[in-house]
Amino acid sequence: MKQTNILNRFQEALGDYQKLVHGTVYTFEELKPSMLEEELAGVYVISHRVTGEVLYVGRTKNLRRRLYTNHLMGPPANARLKKYLVEDEQEPEIQDMAEAKQYLRDNCQFQYVAESDSRRRGQLEGLFSYLLNVRYIDEEH
Repeated sequence: MKQTNILNRFQEALGDYQKLVHGTVYTFEELKPSMLEEELAGVYVISHRVTGEVLYVGRTKNLRRRLYTNHLMGPPANARLKKYLVEDEQEPEIQDMAEAKQYLRDNCQFQYVAESDSRRRGQLEGLFSYLLNVRYIDEEH
């Protein structure tokens, strides 16, 4: 791979990172499905509103469905972050999915960057997870 190609890819990734961190911050407390475009694909970062700690980085073909329907309202199979919160020994006050949902509403926010290309979403998810030192990351399989 040529040096200029690597530099161009790095600059593109840096631009996407800048879009993410300077983008709109949404809280789960205020989240309504209509706040997000339908069928919008992208990479999202969920963080703690007070500490700023990044809890989860994900990618999806449909941000509205993934963030509202799955993460906030969904069952354990579709809401990995709530499952992680219930299982986390650092969060002993969260004992079940209802408490995890309330924790998201009371304490969490998210930002996203739109990206239509699925391969690039995967690359950005990995990059953002690394740069932001995400707490919960999916196990390899």
